[in-house]
Amino acid sequence: MKYRKLGGTGLKVSEISLGSWLTYGGYVERENAVNAIKTAYDLGINFFDTANVYERGAAEELVGEALKAYPRESYVLATKVFGQMGDGPNDRGLSRKHIIEQANASLKRLGHDYVDIYYCHRHDPETPLAETLRAMDDLVRQGKVLYIGVSEWQASQIAEALGVADRYLLDRIVVNQPIYNMFDRYIEKEIIPLGERSGIGQVVFSPLAQGLLTGKYTSASDIPVDSRAAKLDWVRKGITDEKIGKVRKLEGIAGELDITVGNLALAWILRQSNVASALVGASRPEQVTENAKASDIELDQDVLNRIEEILN
Repeated sequence: MKYRKLGGTGLKVSEISLGSWLTYGGYVERENAVNAIKTAYDLGINFFDTANVYERGAAEELVGEALKAYPRESYVLATKVFGQMGDGPNDRGLSRKHIIEQANASLKRLGHDYVDIYYCHRHDPETPLAETLRAMDDLVRQGKVLYIGVSEWQASQIAEALGVADRYLLDRIVVNQPIYNMFDRYIEKEIIPLGERSGIGQVVFSPLAQGLLTGKYTSASDIPVDSRAAKLDWVRKGITDEKIGKVRKLEGIAGELDITVGNLALAWILRQSNVASALVGASRPEQVTENAKASDIELDQDVLNRIEEILN
């Protein structure tokens, strides 16, 4: 496993990281989830991601418990705040009240004294940025959070937050977690250039397009009953015969390189130097093993050009 610096920080994270969205504490059996984390750690993956809203805290509990088996300094743990965690008017968002309360609740569920990265899970137009960033800065000063980040913020929102942080001498955003894969490339236009200029690294989620880039779907009308697309309508809507056709062509390139199309897709993401890590999900340990192989793959320019022709 190879490691990269997270943005402009000195923190090093594995190029492949393990997430727990829609899986751990949910439809994935507990034993498989724990074994996936163990497998990841044994393979050199040191970066584990969760959020308070994943199964309303159940994912945090499982991830925290599984990681207790390892020295705390040996891994990087991230969680998030923003989403609905109760029925009250202050049970969501990025107000000082919600951030502080949820940070303490997340640490209790995780069973840890601190998290390495705390993300603002989405942008909150109802709360002043200064209030949000001051609360995050206080958590850093208290030692409960080491680095702060955002997820799925627009470039203009990130830039504004950097300006506010500099104006009030608050801790700066150092990491962004956006969606990024061969079929969803919006961050290439503004987010990555901003990250390169400002020392913000990208930790991208859905790098395999919810399984589409693993090659397991053969037709938009024939979805495997055990797949995520069979369980979630919004995932199913993203699977089209046009995209499947492109995956078939990408499989041809992967075959020539003697790798899987999934590893081709992950290596393609890691061509971006501003991407610190590709965040994968896994319902079985063997999926972690397969995805981890992408860290050793470097694609030459000819292969990248051929991929670009297929995608465009």
